Amino acid sequence: MTTAAAGTVILSSATGAHAEPTPTVASVKDQVDKLNNDAEVATEKYDALKAKREQLQASASQMQDRVASGQDKMNQLQTLLGSVASAQYRNGGIDPSVQLMLSANPDTYLQQASAENQVTDTTTGLLKQLQSEQRRMDQDRAEAAATLAELDTSTTALAASKKDIQDKLAQAQALLNKLSAADRAKVNGQDAATTRASRSADRPTYNGPATGRAADAVRFAYAQLGKPYRWGATGPDSFDCSGLTGAAWAAAGVSLPRVSQDQWNAGQHVARADLQPGDLVFFFGDLHHVGMYIGNGQMIHAPRTGENVMILDMSAMDGSYMGAVRP
Repeated sequence: MTTAAAGTVILSSATGAHAEPTPTVASVKDQVDKLNNDAEVATEKYDALKAKREQLQASASQMQDRVASGQDKMNQLQTLLGSVASAQYRNGGIDPSVQLMLSANPDTYLQQASAENQVTDTTTGLLKQLQSEQRRMDQDRAEAAATLAELDTSTTALAASKKDIQDKLAQAQALLNKLSAADRAKVNGQDAATTRASRSADRPTYNGPATGRAADAVRFAYAQLGKPYRWGATGPDSFDCSGLTGAAWAAAGVSLPRVSQDQWNAGQHVARADLQPGDLVFFFGDLHHVGMYIGNGQMIHAPRTGENVMILDMSAMDGSYMGAVRP
């Protein structure tokens, strides 16, 4: 009996030693907050890469159009030279300069023809135009190739950044799944008050003191309250942090850079004591989060995955506040 009892105790202890401890709401919240913060950093990187990729695509398209246009001009000039050759043949033979031109590239031809004094008034203009067009087209082709290569690199980096975001959000969700529904709601800040505040019927409207474009920007931000955060989004149905501020000021007729780090340089820097509605307020050392000041120490911002565009007292983020910009 004693041996059996001892065996039972040992087995019970071993089982307990291998059991996974139940995570506390506080520990999960800390880990989820860090993962979401990391995901937002990755999101701003993703946004920057996406904007760069779009610029490269537009640039590559323009260069390819220039190459096509240059080829058309080359074809036209070569057709004219062919006509000159045909006329000369009918009149007793092809001028050596034209014959040489038809069998060589412009640069080689002009160097050789000039040395042999074979360039005639009839063909000089066409030949020089062809030479100039050839050089321009070669340069355009080289630039287009370089841009397309950079586009490939940017596309690869964009995919890696997207995966980084998805991995971090998946890790956060895995942690949340270990909690009860009630505890998950606590971690996500989705208590009854927050839920009610996000409903369209309960959204506040802006009646503040701002005027002109700033008032238009703030009014737009108010209209987005309750819409979900989604990384990489610029509206109209969802936003990430810089997507919201960019869309708000775009509604006021002001174009801002895509990402928060660039928006930091998109206007006049103002002291916290001088904040006015419409000013952009930035957080964290790398400036990866931005919101819009609306007065009374509050801002509207798109917080993170799982939350909605909301009004927040800036004192809740005092430790990470970095400064403000007035577009």
